[in-house]
Amino acid sequence: MPNQLIAEKSPYLLQHASNPVDWYPWGPEAFQKAEEEDRPIFLSIGYATCHWCHVMAHESFEDEEVSRLLNQSYIAIKVDREERPDIDQVYMSACQALTGRGGWPLSIFMTPGGKPFFAGTYFPKRSRMGMSGFIELLTKISELWKDDREKVLRAGDDVTRSIRAGKEGTSEIFPLDLQTLEKGKVQLARAFDPAWGGFGAAPKFPTPHHLTFLLRSLDRSKDRFTQTIVEKTLEAMRFGGIYDQIGLGFHRYSVDEKWLVPHFEKMLYDQALLAMAYTEAYQALGNPFYAQVTREIFTYVLRDMTSKERGFYSAEDADSEGREGLFYIWRAEDVQQILGSNLGDLFCRFYNITAQGNFEEGMNIPHMTRSLSEFAQSEKMEAKELEALLAEARERLFQVRRRRIHPLKDDKILTSWNGLMIAALAKGSQALSEGQYAQAAKKAADFILETMKTPEGGLYRRYRDGHLANPGYLEDYAFFIWGLIELYEATFETLYFEEAVRLQQFQFDLFWDSDQGGCYFTSRDGEMLITREKDIYDGAAPSGNSVTALNCLRLGRMTGNTAWEEKADRIFKTFSAQVAGYPMAYTQFLNAVDFILGPSQEIVITEASPGTATQEMIDLIHRAFLPRKVLLRRPEDRSSQEIIKLAPYTERMISVNQRPTVYVCENYSCRTPITDLETLSLTLIGKLPAEE
Repeated sequence: MPNQLIAEKSPYLLQHASNPVDWYPWGPEAFQKAEEEDRPIFLSIGYATCHWCHVMAHESFEDEEVSRLLNQSYIAIKVDREERPDIDQVYMSACQALTGRGGWPLSIFMTPGGKPFFAGTYFPKRSRMGMSGFIELLTKISELWKDDREKVLRAGDDVTRSIRAGKEGTSEIFPLDLQTLEKGKVQLARAFDPAWGGFGAAPKFPTPHHLTFLLRSLDRSKDRFTQTIVEKTLEAMRFGGIYDQIGLGFHRYSVDEKWLVPHFEKMLYDQALLAMAYTEAYQALGNPFYAQVTREIFTYVLRDMTSKERGFYSAEDADSEGREGLFYIWRAEDVQQILGSNLGDLFCRFYNITAQGNFEEGMNIPHMTRSLSEFAQSEKMEAKELEALLAEARERLFQVRRRRIHPLKDDKILTSWNGLMIAALAKGSQALSEGQYAQAAKKAADFILETMKTPEGGLYRRYRDGHLANPGYLEDYAFFIWGLIELYEATFETLYFEEAVRLQQFQFDLFWDSDQGGCYFTSRDGEMLITREKDIYDGAAPSGNSVTALNCLRLGRMTGNTAWEEKADRIFKTFSAQVAGYPMAYTQFLNAVDFILGPSQEIVITEASPGTATQEMIDLIHRAFLPRKVLLRRPEDRSSQEIIKLAPYTERMISVNQRPTVYVCENYSCRTPITDLETLSLTLIGKLPAEE
């Protein structure tokens, strides 16, 4: 018989709906039952594409012996961390306080009042290799609950006090200046792996905001080593097994330092953030290789991760047929059989596929160790000929792979991650002059604005199968507003600018801490947990406060309303101690600091009537790497009132002699209006526009 999760919509919860464990979803019913029956709560937090969540589920939650112990002595609650990141944040803090580390599956033992007293991540069914066994743990904690309740309750109080105290921070304000940016760059340089790219040792994570920060640093200093860090890392990731060489898109992270063996799940937020990093690298460095990678990521997302509603799905699992990575790996003999001896041999040499294998049991993860041009030279081939042959081979292998059993697709639509992908597509549309990307971003933004709004005008967190759930969290507002700003700058459709302003105000009404500054992760009318988190760490995805700071700066410059900049300044002061102490951990936050330190630019394009000259100016601005600019278009027709209402200072910015005119303001002063492409290029990027 299914348990209480059967009525849920979360793919992760539904994976556990047929477990013999009597799981409850998070809610008052479970806590009331724990109180009435005087039982501790076992809280398990994970997500649908988490490999070790699957392992623990198979070992323990599908096991009759484990289930009997859980059902007899505990109330068991399952939470999808992607639907309820607020719960995950609170109890991950508890796990880190108790054990010094965290991860998923997250396993928490707590009182009926929600106070955690024991925590961990994955537990094997029985003790092995120094790891506590889940059966022994369930038995021991049940005995403690019965025989030494006072000790358990005291531990719960201590942990709760500890994580609350850890959120209070300091009122001392530290300067965030060019030295802070330099310190962050130096820390990243020290962590850089010169042999393989990336930062630190294995496991290696992409962390794209490290790279976008370094691109801004490079824009300031023209430092050759900073450029090397960016180029080496971007190339190594694209060449490595962390990249799906057959079907495109990036896997979650690499378990080794060489980017060869990935954790095979694919996350939407990784695709979005990496696409932005490669896009900005193309704008800053001009290497068409980076533009190619951006296009490949978007090909994967638009092909495999886009719903019929035009929103974007969340993730694809690492596992298929009970084995991680099976969908993605190849035997050399199978490649040869599919492609034939000549093409198969060429493909295997280029992608390092051997009879011995580079993975488990003679299997291979395709990866590159040389660029296409280098390999073509060694083969005495033309690069274009090699490129065509490899494209044909990849397509044939892709069609064979499509017939394999696919990993689970987590098809829920999250507002936050969709916001990141909207931002990525809009940025890509600008840099690559690809209107299809802006159209895909528009469709996703329109879906959220039409379908995922609350009755009050806020945002829901999740949509799946026609069902909306959970009020939006800070990151849902911050990331979606980011997407709307980028989408306005790509399309100049005033609706998106207008919604960005409206939602930013709505966000502050719900999340702002009027006493100490900064935004809480949960809204003022959200569910009260044992503590209210205020995130700032820029981890796998940037924090809501980091993104909000830059959103406010951009909206302040776009509208001319300094109140937005004052909010950003308060955010800087609130988190200055943490950021100044170890800036490398807050690289998206540093992007906001970089913007306010300037020189920033407000660019307004006015036109009497649309035409080729106007579009050439827009294209030049879109292609350039101008990380501290905001861009508005002010037409001189009836629609001009829409933009003037949002940005009143644009009213007097009119075209000169009926020609398209660009107004550039920098460091709080405005230049003479520009009416020709050459002057615009020299003003913005210091050189004449390249000939097409």
